[in-house]
Amino acid sequence: MSNAAFQNMLGKYRDILGREIGIIDENGNIAACTDSVKIGRTRNDICREMKFYRSREEYIKDGYTYKYIERSFDSGVMSEHILFVSGDDPEASKTVALLAMSLGSFQNLYDDRFKKLSFMKNVILDNILPGEIFNKAKELNLGEDTERIVYLVKFPEQGGDISPADIIQSIFPDKIKDFIISVDDRDVALIREIGAPGDDKDEETEKVAKAIVSTASSEFFTKVVVGIGGSVPEIKDLSRSFREAQTALEVGKVFDGEKEIINYKNLGIGRIIYQLPTTLCEAFLREVFKDGALESLDRELLITIQSFFENNLNVSETSRRLFVHRNTLVYRLEKIKKLTGLDLREFEHAIIFKVAIMVKKYLSSKRWRSI
Repeated sequence: MSNAAFQNMLGKYRDILGREIGIIDENGNIAACTDSVKIGRTRNDICREMKFYRSREEYIKDGYTYKYIERSFDSGVMSEHILFVSGDDPEASKTVALLAMSLGSFQNLYDDRFKKLSFMKNVILDNILPGEIFNKAKELNLGEDTERIVYLVKFPEQGGDISPADIIQSIFPDKIKDFIISVDDRDVALIREIGAPGDDKDEETEKVAKAIVSTASSEFFTKVVVGIGGSVPEIKDLSRSFREAQTALEVGKVFDGEKEIINYKNLGIGRIIYQLPTTLCEAFLREVFKDGALESLDRELLITIQSFFENNLNVSETSRRLFVHRNTLVYRLEKIKKLTGLDLREFEHAIIFKVAIMVKKYLSSKRWRSI
């Protein structure tokens, strides 16, 4: 358990009890104390004496009462951390005994949570053998009959006062069902239970992602992008959901750079293109377009193409959205056909052109990343 967690708890106890309270770690140093000046000081003498007398009862010396924190009541395993309170009166003995039990329970819960987080991180990062996952999940009392999903949240490069993991934790405070894992300085994985397998949960899945984007923006003034993996019925499959969320972010960056939420299941043809070797993509472009054909399209024609696709190849709707006469749009489409050899009014040609544009984007992103 971290010293910061101990310090936080002691601060709450101090306001109630009005006594100085501290904790000595296994190395004999004061790890946490309501009197912050004393943190880091050594009390090896107390550790030696308590070990010498082998006493788990209260130990009184120089106006302080000491007691080992009781970690596990059933197995008899005790913590090496020693709790102390100011005073050598009977009330101090009662206080240190109660606090030792309370902090022991808190430490057990904290350590249990840490073990579960560590296990889940190893699962999504494929750092644990598949055969060990079932037994370890059972040991940690993690339900297998629950469907889960992995969200991967990417934060901007610039740092802030609050860590990315703490931001996500503030949005999802349920530490029993939700697991928040720092993958690196910018990426945070959220493993979330979504109920029993088989139910339609698409709406709820999108709602969670929108809550992350909205809260990060409105309360923390941070723009994030959320990748959503597929839901999985077993813990051993969480690594697949995590990889899907990663792929969603990577593919989304190439083909939908303005989107804040990218769902793996909605990547469509972009997912296929992203997995193709660059040599194959370059050969495809050479077959579809003659040299310089794409480069010859000016900004007006590129906007026309984009709007034509967004309006499902509907000439009337596209001309209305572009605020141009129908004949003007037809003229532009004819010009595109002349330059590229593809008539976007024909479904087959439109598909080829759409795929080619996406392949072009993919190749451009690969070249940019290699610089």
